Parts: sequence; structure tokens; C-alpha cells
Amino acid sequence: MRPSLAERIDGCLVAGAVGDALGAPIEFMSRAEILGRVGPAGVREYLDGDGHITDDTQMTLFTAEGLIRTRVRREQKGIADEASMIDHAYTRWLRTQGLVSERWGEEADDGWLVNEPAMNVRRAPGNTCITAMSGAQAGSIERPINESKGCGGVMRVAPVGLIPGLTADLRFRLGAESAALTHGHPSGFLSAGFLAAMIGALGEGADPLAAAQIAREELVEWDENFETRRFVDSAIERAEDLGPPTPELLDGFGEGWVAEEALGISLWAALSAKSITSGLTAAVTHSGDSDSTGAITGNLLGATFGISAVPRGLIDGLCEREIVQSIATDLFLALASEEMSAEIIERYPGV
Repeated sequence: MRPSLAERIDGCLVAGAVGDALGAPIEFMSRAEILGRVGPAGVREYLDGDGHITDDTQMTLFTAEGLIRTRVRREQKGIADEASMIDHAYTRWLRTQGLVSERWGEEADDGWLVNEPAMNVRRAPGNTCITAMSGAQAGSIERPINESKGCGGVMRVAPVGLIPGLTADLRFRLGAESAALTHGHPSGFLSAGFLAAMIGALGEGADPLAAAQIAREELVEWDENFETRRFVDSAIERAEDLGPPTPELLDGFGEGWVAEEALGISLWAALSAKSITSGLTAAVTHSGDSDSTGAITGNLLGATFGISAVPRGLIDGLCEREIVQSIATDLFLALASEEMSAEIIERYPGV
């Protein structure tokens, strides 16, 4: 049976968090060190006995929170800008890291997510995100804040693709705008646009290869798409010709520290995966940014197969699973319902 939209949203966020937690302990380890620790089969379970999310999932949850608040504000005041609301949400994430944004100040403490103890833990946040969110001016596509193309933009935008009813070009633009708040290089935000557009197509029932082609059609309409397009095309070709990526093959493909590499690794793993577990294992067992590639691959596979395909043991071992699933449920209720419930409005003030 095809998963419902609610099951795809739940799967996308939970599988993303699982991939993040699987990759977190090995993020800075070499391929030889990883395989020496876990054996040739690769990483298939949480190495520390339980799984903790990193800043990747933290920021993904605040992306979702920003989208929910956009819907609440639009319902209450008739107008809301998604990029501005997401920027404000990232300011609340910044507060969980013990910092205050110059442009939003002390007003970022409202709502429940920012006050969750599990969110108020530093999980190796990216310097670009910290610096960009701390400053007085948000970045945009038209006014880049820096020249960074790190993967900190693409790894957090999956919820944008889950907004029902948008066209692929609107999902792509909003994904790119969300990443450009902190990452100004075209490869940094175009990779995020691609991911949002692909997840949107998956949420509407497209198979993974068709969804990737839909996103690619949007990508080629943008200037300076060469780097991102090169990794997308290579990932599609390798998935078809070589099958799932091995740690050895990935060593010659990229490490995932920059956006187009993280997207390429994740796309290759997702397109060739036989199951969520096998896809996540392929995505994290490599020298490089294993938590980010695990998170993005999990987002893609969860949106494809739904929550029922995520292994129960990996869900149960995810320390922050209740928070992740609460956000997933609220995101569906906010975006797919005709009217906002009083509970959603109370939990997500549309200020």
C-alpha cells in the first residue's frame, strides 16, 4: 500500500533523525577506522547503544516549526513570509545553543520546542550557521551573506518539501531561500532547492528516480548550477550502473562536507537502496560528514516508504524520538488541515 501523506511526513523526519544519529559517532572517523570498529557490513545500529541527534536534526525540526508558525500566522493575520518565519525559527535554535541573534534579540523564547531540554544541547553545530544566525542581517539569494557552500543549508530543509499543494518550482525556491539564510554560495542553496523539490515529488507518490528527475528539471533553470548538477547526474548514473555505494567507492566521490557532495552521496544511496536500513548504512559508512549524509538519505527514504518501513529498533533507540514525532504530527496537522486547531495555535505562536 502507498503511504499516506501523514506517514510520509513522519517517515521523512524520523528516518532523517535515525540517519543523523547513526552517523554522528563516526563523523570524523576515516573509512578504515569505521570498518575496523563495525566490520565490513558497515554501520547498521547505534554505536553507543542509543542514538542522539545532532544539529542537523535540531535545525530540521526548527525548519518544520517555522513552517507551522507560517500557517498559524497566515490564518490569524492573513499574511506571512516563509523565509522570514524560518529565519526566526533558526533564531530559536540559536538560543538552544546559548547564543542570541542581533536581528531578533530576546524575543525568540516563545513556543515549546526551544524550551525542550533535549534540544538545549550542543551537538557540534556548524560554524557557518552559528555565525550567520548571530548577525544583524539574514542572507538571501539576492544578497548572499557569505560564500559558504557547506552542507549546513541542505541538511535541514526537508520539511519544506512536505508542504502539500506547491508546485516543484515553488518548493525548489523555498528550499533554496531557506538555505540562503546562512549559506550564500549557489551550490549551498541550489542543493537545498533540489532536495526540497525531490521530497515534494516523493510526497506526492513519485518513485525516487522520477522524483530526482523532477528536481533536476528545476535545478537546470537556475544560474550557476554546474557543481550541483554534476553531482546529481553522477549520483543518478552511479546508482543505475554500480548499485549501492560502498565505502571504497565513496572515497573517490566525496566526503559530504560541502552541499553538492552531501546531496550526491545521499542521492546515490537513496536511489540504489533496497530498504531504509541498507540505504542508511551506505550513506553513513564513509570518511566524511556521515551524520549529514545519513540525515538527508533518511529524509529521502522516509518520504518514499513512510514510517512503517523504518525499523522499530532504530526508532525505539532514538533518544529524541518523541520530539521528532511530535513535530511530524503537528506539521501534518498544520499543513494538511483546512483549519488550525486551538492546540496548534497555542503550541506555535504566529508572531
